[in-house]
Amino acid sequence: MFIPSCAAPPRPFRHINRSRPRRLPSLRTPAPELVILHGYHSTMARQIAPSRSFHRLLTSQHYPTASPAPPPRPLLLPKALSLQLPRRGRRDFVAASAPAPSSPVTETAVGAWGKVSAVLFDMDGVLCDSEEPSRRAAVDVFAEMGVEATVDDFIPFMGTGEANFLGGVARVKEVKDFNPESAKKRFFEIYLDKYAKPNSGIGFPGALELIMECKSAGLKVAVASSADRIKVDANLAAAGLPVSLFDAIVSADAFENLKPAPDIFLAASKNLGVDTNECIVIEDALAGVQAAKAAEIRCIAVTTTLEEDELQQASPVFIRKDIGDISINDILYGGSSAHHNERTENTKNISSLENASPKTLSEATNAEFIENTYSPSSKGQFYEGLLGSRRDILRYGSLGIAFSCFLFTIRNWKAMQFASPKGLLNFFTGGDSSIFASNEGESRSSRVQQIKKYLSDFETGGSATYVPEFPRKLDWLNTAPLQFGRDLKGRVVVLDFWTYCCINCMHVLPDLEFIEKKYKDEPFTVVGVHSAKFDNEKDLEAIRSAVLRYDVTHPVVNDGDMYMWRELGVNSWPTFVVIGPNGKVLAQISGEGHRKDLDDVVGAALEFYEERKLLQNNSLPLALEKDRDNRLITSPLKFPGKLAIDVQNNRLFISDSNHNRIVVTNLDGEFICQVGSSEEGLLDGQFDTASFNRPQGLAYNSKKNILYVADTENHALREIDFVNETVRTLAGNGTKGSDYKGGGRGTNQVLNSPWDVCYAPSEETVYIAMAGQHQIWKHNTSDGVTEVFSGNGYEKNLNGSSPTNTSFAQPSGISLDPELQELFVADSESSSIRGVSLKSGGSRLLAGGDPLFPDNLFRFGDHDGTGSDVLLQHPLGVVYASDNQIYVADSYNHKAFAKPIPDKESAVNRSWLPLRK
Repeated sequence: MFIPSCAAPPRPFRHINRSRPRRLPSLRTPAPELVILHGYHSTMARQIAPSRSFHRLLTSQHYPTASPAPPPRPLLLPKALSLQLPRRGRRDFVAASAPAPSSPVTETAVGAWGKVSAVLFDMDGVLCDSEEPSRRAAVDVFAEMGVEATVDDFIPFMGTGEANFLGGVARVKEVKDFNPESAKKRFFEIYLDKYAKPNSGIGFPGALELIMECKSAGLKVAVASSADRIKVDANLAAAGLPVSLFDAIVSADAFENLKPAPDIFLAASKNLGVDTNECIVIEDALAGVQAAKAAEIRCIAVTTTLEEDELQQASPVFIRKDIGDISINDILYGGSSAHHNERTENTKNISSLENASPKTLSEATNAEFIENTYSPSSKGQFYEGLLGSRRDILRYGSLGIAFSCFLFTIRNWKAMQFASPKGLLNFFTGGDSSIFASNEGESRSSRVQQIKKYLSDFETGGSATYVPEFPRKLDWLNTAPLQFGRDLKGRVVVLDFWTYCCINCMHVLPDLEFIEKKYKDEPFTVVGVHSAKFDNEKDLEAIRSAVLRYDVTHPVVNDGDMYMWRELGVNSWPTFVVIGPNGKVLAQISGEGHRKDLDDVVGAALEFYEERKLLQNNSLPLALEKDRDNRLITSPLKFPGKLAIDVQNNRLFISDSNHNRIVVTNLDGEFICQVGSSEEGLLDGQFDTASFNRPQGLAYNSKKNILYVADTENHALREIDFVNETVRTLAGNGTKGSDYKGGGRGTNQVLNSPWDVCYAPSEETVYIAMAGQHQIWKHNTSDGVTEVFSGNGYEKNLNGSSPTNTSFAQPSGISLDPELQELFVADSESSSIRGVSLKSGGSRLLAGGDPLFPDNLFRFGDHDGTGSDVLLQHPLGVVYASDNQIYVADSYNHKAFAKPIPDKESAVNRSWLPLRK
């Protein structure tokens, strides 16, 4: 299941919307009772193996590299208790020893078969009845090229991978200038759109049952296919077979040599950690049987694609009609007639034994078989008093899986609304990213020349995608409405797909600013396509506020209905799509850290199209929002972020974020002083010369009269000493880090967008909400060491018992209880409130979020209740008060609530407080 992400994906590879009237966030002093304004966002991309061409891009995104990705969790079904299932009609037991419908090539004696530890399933023609749809999609591809082909033309090339599958027919048909990559991409587009819709029923009957029987018998199972991963996942979804059923999935993406070469089967065996002599392959294609033989793996063939006599050429161990005619005993014992083919013969239940005559039983089989099949120690036992056949058990297990899929769909419905066939295709293939594939390790001039050569081939190839026109109903900021066919014609354009809650989208703004300044005199434009995750973010005034807050000066369009997102196959925030002066899509790339890539492509495109006289440097109808809002000049505060209070000395500390300073007032709001020169920068020193960069969180140390500051866009932790009236940097050096463990001292330890802080006086420790990499960190003020405290760096809503199996999603507010037992976290992207044990580093859910699916960061809304029944929307602040209550800023719902701290057995039931206007 693919869920969009703030990429990367990232995380997706991520987001959605709702509607409620919104007002422009106040530029004046916020109400003192609560903290927090304004947001950002993070990522969602799902960890699915990318194609080789996209691997470099993914590794350069924001995903953590210090800790490995956790393996996919297997789908766990409820354990069967003493449950009476409906009994099937009585059948004579004598049928148990009947042979399978297809005559075997070789029936192996029991002792000669050997040990079996794993089963490698081919996909097309074995698990999925997808060979015929694949051939029809291929016919459609050739029809678009003006080449007449039939489904039978493709049969000789089945099982050899899509490039060979299409290329083989192209050679036979003598298609000139055939581009296998373009053809393959178009094939996937057609196949996904027309033939492989989720749960469309292309699974072979008996496939799920056999997989479950193999797993019940303790065997490992894998998919080993010559198809690309995108098709594997699409087919499994269409067949209703969850990916989590398999211990490994090996597809064609990572291999040069496909079937009949043995590479795929050898890799699957290695991935499972099972010797080839303990594996069984199930195949339908001649190339697949030959590949199994080359790998020296036993192979069972099925006649779903080829006739039996054709398959016999490759000498499989034996042949069955389809996967429904293969039993677990065929796999374990080699098809010996001494072992009952239960699934082929529609396994009998216990009543069959009860009603069978002694004569029938004695004639049917021997006592050893009866003992093996029905004894308590048998793998075919009826667990814990469950009455019914194993087929019945598997049927109800299938219903359980179906219900789980239904539940997953319901709970992830918002995220699924962002998916599109083209988005899935781009996610698995890397989209139009081949332009970046070979740029690393070379000089810029060399990279530019390579890109220009790519563009030359691209322009003569004839298979370009054209950017869709902006719908006329869309609202624009910083400009009058733009059109590709009018205002942007003759310009190189970078579309920046962003959402203002996304921290990764904020991280790339300096990259865009750099490129805009570098090419300010060229026919080049950045257009921000705001594609909202949260309902609040669809409101035009809220987007205008974000444009002002982050000083965005390029055109921005509010694509609240995600039209451009879907049409261009975008799947994560941020994503950049480069458009040529003729409206062709040149490249698409997701995630952070692509300044050099974008610079190279834009520079090369400007040179290339200038040489061909296709550029037009017409002026655009710009009208910047910041020039039309007088409040930015007259307001004493500019997008204030967080607060801290010194009750003893009657002081209020305000992070005046966009004035790059800390303002100190008394509790009546009367000005006392400011810390910082208001210039953007990272400079220590006296109050009037020190500088900050959009500071957020504050925490006061009353014992030392020190204020700790999360200097967010400096990626630093700062200290304000009110005794000596100085500012110094405790950690971070202005560079956005990607260290997910820490342990460095002072400014040697890099940070990543710290958003909030709180101070534990007895420990002399500052806890940090590290929004940029989804973790909670701590800084020891005694020795200057800064390190991770909780969270593995993956953007999820995962509550675990330790720091390494706990995940956060852009934590944006933190607060300590006075007994130093628990840290309370406003986990903004999961729309939840979490509690973190200071003893173990593990976490628990207090309110909101999705407790069932950690990857689902789209469970948000506005609903009262208890625990996970509560729906919040991007909460940015939480504070523990002396009245033993936690106060939460439910930021995107424009509400606040307070409730007593729940114990370990209870959860938050929110009651609302009115916000002062």
